[in-house]
Amino acid sequence: VHAQDRLWQMDFRRRVGSGRLAEVLGPAALPTDRFMRTLGLARAASASLAHLRPDTVVLLEAYAAGVNAYLATRSGPLPLEFLILGYQPEPWTAVDSLVWMRVLALNLSGNWRDELLRARLARRLSPEQIADLWPADEADTPITLAASAPARPASRSDAAPFRAAAAAVDDAVLQLARRLPADALAAALPTAPPSGMGSNAWVLAGSRTASGAPLLANDPHLGLSAPGPWYLAHLAAPERELIGASMPGLPGVVLGHNGVIAWGFTNTGPDTQDLFVERLDPADPARYLTPEGSAPFATRDEVIRVKGGEAVSLRVRETRHGPVLSDLLPTAGLVLERDQVLTLRWTALAEDDVSIEALLDLGAARDWPTFVAAARGNGAPQQNVLYADTAGHIGFIAPGRVPIRARGDGRWPVPGWTGEFDWQGTIPFAQLPRALDPPDGAFVNANNRIVTGDYPYLLTADWEPPFRARRIVEALAERGNDLDSFARLQADELSLLVRDLLPLMLEAPAQSEAAAAARARLAAWDAVMRPDAAEPLIFAAWYRELSRKIYADELGDLFYAYWGVRPQFMEFVLRRRQLWCDDVDTAAVETCAMQATTALELALADLKRRFGADPAGWRWGAAHPARMQHAVFKDQPLLGWLFAIEHPSGGDNVTVNVGHYRPADEVDPFASVHAASYRALYDLADLEGSRFVASTGQSGNPLSPHYRDLSDLWADGRTIPMSTRPETYGPGAIGRLTLTPAAPR
Repeated sequence: VHAQDRLWQMDFRRRVGSGRLAEVLGPAALPTDRFMRTLGLARAASASLAHLRPDTVVLLEAYAAGVNAYLATRSGPLPLEFLILGYQPEPWTAVDSLVWMRVLALNLSGNWRDELLRARLARRLSPEQIADLWPADEADTPITLAASAPARPASRSDAAPFRAAAAAVDDAVLQLARRLPADALAAALPTAPPSGMGSNAWVLAGSRTASGAPLLANDPHLGLSAPGPWYLAHLAAPERELIGASMPGLPGVVLGHNGVIAWGFTNTGPDTQDLFVERLDPADPARYLTPEGSAPFATRDEVIRVKGGEAVSLRVRETRHGPVLSDLLPTAGLVLERDQVLTLRWTALAEDDVSIEALLDLGAARDWPTFVAAARGNGAPQQNVLYADTAGHIGFIAPGRVPIRARGDGRWPVPGWTGEFDWQGTIPFAQLPRALDPPDGAFVNANNRIVTGDYPYLLTADWEPPFRARRIVEALAERGNDLDSFARLQADELSLLVRDLLPLMLEAPAQSEAAAAARARLAAWDAVMRPDAAEPLIFAAWYRELSRKIYADELGDLFYAYWGVRPQFMEFVLRRRQLWCDDVDTAAVETCAMQATTALELALADLKRRFGADPAGWRWGAAHPARMQHAVFKDQPLLGWLFAIEHPSGGDNVTVNVGHYRPADEVDPFASVHAASYRALYDLADLEGSRFVASTGQSGNPLSPHYRDLSDLWADGRTIPMSTRPETYGPGAIGRLTLTPAAPR
């Protein structure tokens, strides 16, 4: 079924993970292929097959057989992408599904890029300045597993001060970072996905709902694409029945319910990646130093075929910590001091990773004990899993492999030859965060901190900003708790970033009549990022220019590498560390108020250039469309238009209805590129009353009426019934498909 509707998407996904894009896209795809071959995702996936239970292998092989049965029996042409690019799909294998699991883990794990960025910044900034750029949460931030998540004050004026992030870094580590060819390595890597990856999930016990039974909401956030990442499915078989969101390329239902339990995911965001600098053996450059002496590199040779060009040979070296990333540099002379290399250690590269088993087993669980047992198999990526069942229980567990470091907090590249920063295993499964039936009857997570300060292990030193979690906690306390109120909360566009920072920005005087008029509009605004209003656009443009005025001077040529909405840093500056507002390139001492005044003038001039001279015609939704584009054809005028799906959208980077935009994009800085890819509402009093929707349609064919038919509902915050009964299927359902096995197993 996946193959008949999403065949090219599946093929593209396995080519990404296997480093085989250049075969069909040509030389432009070589940086991605080199990176993926160096990581060795396909190699690790193939090795992990031997560690899976036999029943898991049977399921993977049955799924592959189904894909290949479609290839053998299909009628009509292949999807347009195959015809345009001129190639034929290969048979599907069980390993192809495992490769995509590794790519998902890579997309949800980005700490090593921050390590590299810190190394680049260390050449310009002090350790204290770098610590400012990643400030810690405030002391009263919502914590998912705190006894009772605290509601935040309506005004931030009396909020507890920021707890500064640890500025201390070993001098040896700092000097090592400063000598790294980090700029060159960053240039050799594929483009990073948008920062701020996240999701929302919350679950209430029956004691807090109108029905007296648990309610669970989940909306995972991913980069917007067309077709979207999910495929809605009701799967009924003799041994199990599931409904929810499946993912083309993987068997089973990833997010959903099975008639007894419901579950949802958010990304924990743990630090599971470390960069190690290895020292070569001075007597033999084919070896490197370890605490036990010299050791040989493990090597393998890769050949990347290139459409329209010569094949490219790639020698990959690995150490005890992982693959050598610095071999991606264009010349060996750029490697640190010629006697050292940079490697990546990452939990998802483990050959014994069996995360696919957890994915399949969760759907077969019937209660909390069997659900916890199923979660044990998850290795990467670590996920926050929220749970509810028809017996009235709610639960939370964060399964995954998280390293225990002998030393350090994972924020900086560290020496690998001494062993002092090595991993000492991973957090035992029994001690990973989990809880059942909390006293306050709620679990809320929006990628915010999940554990209190007394948790004995380091999950990460950098949590996602708590704004969405704050808003969810606040809203659940205000509203009647039923499925309709949950749906309204998923569509909520009140920005706590605006509510917190706009009063500080409005302290700056206006320099012109236009600025005075804009300030008056903003002062009367309710901080809701609605698409049909001008105020959200004026604020976003002002905030963007203020960001540039505050830290572009200190960061210099690294400004674009760091530039983002960065709400915690901006609030930290405006409330606690205003010295950042002084322009280091001038003799005068600028204040934050002075910079805000200038930034508003710059913002209004930019808006007039982009959207016309009359502010009455400015609309946030027009500047901030949810833009779902094809992975390959998005930059080609005709094909890009054919495959694209676009809707005016509200929200911002920290609203519950997230619409993540990238200020560093000078061409289209406000377009939403990362949002809720799937929304689900589960009613444990009557699971047939549950609802869901995906960001695009089911089909991957842009000429099909089912390519985009769910996107209108999605854009409006509407859903369809999550029904397992044919008579109550949602609008647009055209029938029921029965699959008959060719032979019994």
